[in-house]
Amino acid sequence: MARVYDIAVIGAGAAGCMAAISAGRFRKKIILIERNNAPARKLLLTGKGRCNLTNAADIDAFIEAFGKQGNFLRSAFSAFSNHGLMSFFNDRGLELKTERQGRVFPASDRSSSVVDVLKKCLKERGIEILYDSRLSGIIRKNGGFELEIMNKAGKIYAEKVILATGGASFSATGSSGDGFRIAQKSGHTIAALKPALVPLKTKEKWVKQLQGLPLKNVRAIFKYGNKKISSGVGEVMFTHFGVSGPLVLDLSGRVVCALQEYKEAMLYIDLKPGLSPEQIEGRLLREFGLNKNSQIKNVMKNLLPHSLIPVFLGIGGIQPEKKANQVNRNERRAIADLLKAFPLTVNGSLPVEEAMVTNGGIPVKEINPRTMESRIVPGLYFAGEIIDGCAYSGGYNLQQAFSTGFLAGESAAYA
Repeated sequence: MARVYDIAVIGAGAAGCMAAISAGRFRKKIILIERNNAPARKLLLTGKGRCNLTNAADIDAFIEAFGKQGNFLRSAFSAFSNHGLMSFFNDRGLELKTERQGRVFPASDRSSSVVDVLKKCLKERGIEILYDSRLSGIIRKNGGFELEIMNKAGKIYAEKVILATGGASFSATGSSGDGFRIAQKSGHTIAALKPALVPLKTKEKWVKQLQGLPLKNVRAIFKYGNKKISSGVGEVMFTHFGVSGPLVLDLSGRVVCALQEYKEAMLYIDLKPGLSPEQIEGRLLREFGLNKNSQIKNVMKNLLPHSLIPVFLGIGGIQPEKKANQVNRNERRAIADLLKAFPLTVNGSLPVEEAMVTNGGIPVKEINPRTMESRIVPGLYFAGEIIDGCAYSGGYNLQQAFSTGFLAGESAAYA
């Protein structure tokens, strides 16, 4: 005989936990189904293990962060805002702190502190949790859904189902794209899955020599076709295959989309964003004048990280042993130009499985923004990363998961 529930939530990540907690306020019989043996595996990894759970920005900044999908999320962010989320954790004894760029973390600096609050709240709301259980499909039956679960005896029936299975990134945490396949079988289309918040590959092989080198207080400018996107000032990190770091990760989703059309994109790193070209010219004249008899590779130590200098001078076509007083005007101009636009050729990225976030998924036009209910399958709701669209880093994506989860849970319970 089937076990019967009012609501079945699939996926115990940030979105699924919040959906169950939200629906639990209405005293519904709820089951939370998770393929892992514990909840919120991916949440534990966020913010380098510290959990950047939201941002202190206003709602307009959140909507802008999600680009063309931003307006779709307005109702979710209004129903459960960043302030609502912060109050949720504060009221349950978790102290929070706000750091640079408005990023909000638990004061403990431990993601497990966030997960502990969610687990306690799930228990208080009487949510039944079924671990080590992977959903393979849902079947419409008697106005509700019969759930097909791998390796589990017995049947589960639910009046409403909330799919909060995540995307296809960080697959080791259980985000293997099951929700996309189930939604597609139910009649939904799937916007192509692409990596976002992902390191980028470059054509230049010399990056391997600089693996692990951070460039701080720089700006990244990507150019492809006649388009250009620029970052703020921050950090770029060299890897053995290309580039990473906050500035690259934040723009990577747009670059990945561009690469589908243009195949390659130029990355120009402004190594001295605080200086104008005229100020750099003056700085070079001063440095060369004070160190006339020094080799140019030694003079450049005042301007660049030591390990970058050989590559930098090689690209500029300047002999590193040349004396500063032997550098001609064209060579000095080449150095000045490189300081403002150090070039790399981006030709790919790591796969979506290794990205921090999945871009793509259930198109927002197929979801009611006021309820998170499917416009195609009544009684089916979506929450979190399974929904098409993503933002740059800073807590915006986790807030989306909590907000859409809250709204989906409330809507499913109240309908």
